[in-house]
Amino acid sequence: MSAKPVLWLPRRVSDATIARARESYDVILNEADVPASADEIVAMSARADAVMPCHSENFSAEVVARLDPRLKIVANHSVGVDHCDLPALKEKGIAVTNTPDVLSDATAEIAMLLMLGAARHAVAGDHMVRTGSWKFWSPSFMVGKQVTGSRIGIVGMGRVGRVMAARARGFGMDVHYCNRTRLPPELEAGATFHADLDSLLAVSEFLSLHCPATPETENLMNADRLAKLPSGAILINTARGALVDEAALLEALDSGRLAAAGLDCFRVEPGGNPAFAEHENIFMLPHIGSATTRTRDAMGFRALDNLDAFFAGETPGDLL
Repeated sequence: MSAKPVLWLPRRVSDATIARARESYDVILNEADVPASADEIVAMSARADAVMPCHSENFSAEVVARLDPRLKIVANHSVGVDHCDLPALKEKGIAVTNTPDVLSDATAEIAMLLMLGAARHAVAGDHMVRTGSWKFWSPSFMVGKQVTGSRIGIVGMGRVGRVMAARARGFGMDVHYCNRTRLPPELEAGATFHADLDSLLAVSEFLSLHCPATPETENLMNADRLAKLPSGAILINTARGALVDEAALLEALDSGRLAAAGLDCFRVEPGGNPAFAEHENIFMLPHIGSATTRTRDAMGFRALDNLDAFFAGETPGDLL
């Protein structure tokens, strides 16, 4: 009987994922559950046949060049792979997979939470009640922006973007979107397509980002594009922090050009942007878009499905 492949889990994934992994693999689990450094990734590549990293493990070209030939597959516990240098991994002969589909609902839920919280002064209201400083009420008190019936612009109409559109339609929102290609009618579901991003920005009372972070989309929402949004618009980002020029966002909020923002991701993670803490019109969460028990189990199982196929000599379903 042949030995099991060795699988390195650099972060503590769900208990169900760990239990299933141990059935088919010799698992090396990072009990400390802290991000692995470049040197640790390189060292572990000599001990493991496979790794299931999260977004916190950086497989840059420099790291990939140092990887031991033993490592054969990087089965990401994520949809986004901007932490992986895909050309370098391909040249090294290392397979790369991700976990699409399974986290769309959970991420769209967080996007809706951020949109509602940003629109209705959730940060200021919670602080007021929590600190006992709620001493006043009037019809003009904490008046926010209504979501129902408003126009929402969605940048990136992939899996998460389409779920977000469905949730927005449940609130009676008028859905507009910009995508690399127009969706077929059955997926578009009545949404209005904009081939040009600037055209979408001009009509978006709410703008929700759902596109990947690439060299082309870095600082997608810069000062120029933020200025193209209607006055009083609200920006939502549950995709990647690199999509937003954070200094430009602060300027737009300080000037009153934007009413608020809802953010689940930041350029620096963990930690975020300390300057955001002074702004009660920024509703923030610590990158927890997919953080539900059901979704974390599904992500881990999807990654294991890819690993099982790979070590069975088959093509993984999510091979990149």
